[in-house]
Amino acid sequence: MKQFTARRTPVHKGPAAWSAILPGQPAPVPLAGNHSVDVAIVGGGFAGLSAARRLRQLDPSLKVAVLEASRLAEGASGRNSGFMIDLPHDLTSDDYAGHGDDRGMIALNRHAIAFARGAVEDYGIIRDYFDPVGKVNGAASDTADALNRSYADHLTRLGEPNERLDAQGMFDLTGSRHYVSGLYTPGTVMLQPAGFVRGFGEGLRASGVGVWENSAVTAIHGGAAGWTLTTPKGRISAAKVILANNGHIESFGFAANRLMHVFLFASMTADLPAEALKALGGKARWGVTPSDPMGTTMRRIDTALGGNRIITRTCASFLPGMEASDAALRRTAAVHRRKFADRFPALAGVKQEYTWAGHLCLTRNGVSVAREVEPGLFAATVCNGLGTARSTLTGIAAAELAMGLETDTTRHFAAEAEPAKLPPRPFSTIGANVFLRYKEARTGRE
Repeated sequence: MKQFTARRTPVHKGPAAWSAILPGQPAPVPLAGNHSVDVAIVGGGFAGLSAARRLRQLDPSLKVAVLEASRLAEGASGRNSGFMIDLPHDLTSDDYAGHGDDRGMIALNRHAIAFARGAVEDYGIIRDYFDPVGKVNGAASDTADALNRSYADHLTRLGEPNERLDAQGMFDLTGSRHYVSGLYTPGTVMLQPAGFVRGFGEGLRASGVGVWENSAVTAIHGGAAGWTLTTPKGRISAAKVILANNGHIESFGFAANRLMHVFLFASMTADLPAEALKALGGKARWGVTPSDPMGTTMRRIDTALGGNRIITRTCASFLPGMEASDAALRRTAAVHRRKFADRFPALAGVKQEYTWAGHLCLTRNGVSVAREVEPGLFAATVCNGLGTARSTLTGIAAAELAMGLETDTTRHFAAEAEPAKLPPRPFSTIGANVFLRYKEARTGRE
């Protein structure tokens, strides 16, 4: 019998703003007592919920349980910027262009988006929370504009539609004179991530899936004959287990010294008053990713998503301990205020109501961990900074593997290499953070 004990459980810094701006929800129900299911899933984010839905698609009679350490949408799944991107979006490249089978990856990303759209339809998730409006790469300098042109050329060679926006077009969209150009691509879905994840969880519950919140798994023991998961107030036995806990798979001893734990930081304004909206102009909803992957992401939302607000996301730190500090939160909040003022000087005095940290997990060679890691124990982990689409895919793959299926999705992840090893600490930590600071400084106005 094998046992895997959690060395740490998730720690989140700053409020889960996307959830905080939505109406309240019922009190959480943690796992209590002893239960038995066919498949237990550790993690209630995009991967875990997608795995649960896929399992029930394949066999509606399956007893499935999802165990979430916090509240749904208050962990990493509710701390992203809400971009569900279909195109190559390689964060390690200069212009997002991929380095492998881009057409194959686009097809898989669109499979993930279609799967998520199916959840919206099946579970009655509010349509505004899943908005197929596309996104823009914004350029604030000639150097960044060149990156946009390079990426546009790459997309054109792939046969993918894209549209260049000039400075006036960017102003008409955002109300900001900061940008010299933009590159619009139509396939991205803009999420209200907390609303989407909450609705997904409610739909699974209504379909008979057990979704338990505030139920961190502290130990897993068993083997091919079955597994038992321990939480603070209960235990659950399962024939099969899916680890859908992204970087925290390492907390159970898997992929040790192979995962890069990166935190990105974001701030969200207070609900903008009428006079601020008038001064701002532009469209009511948009999303702008930076032409340089290490630049600043901006997004505007409206009342249907939780208020007329603008989100600023930038600053990255490599933190192998998987916990951001309060000092880092304060430092990045100051950076966000400056970046916001650069783009919207007329709104420079607007309060940033929320600041938070979000946990990404990457590998040096850009692979995920979506495979059987022990008999009957499957992984749906390592988003590589693309949590909404890639995590949906890993969840689908793990569910299909658990059911003994071979599909395009499972074949994709089976063909990936093992995650590359990292240099020993503290060299990896120091080196990674120096590199991130250098990349951020190089982006300039981006």
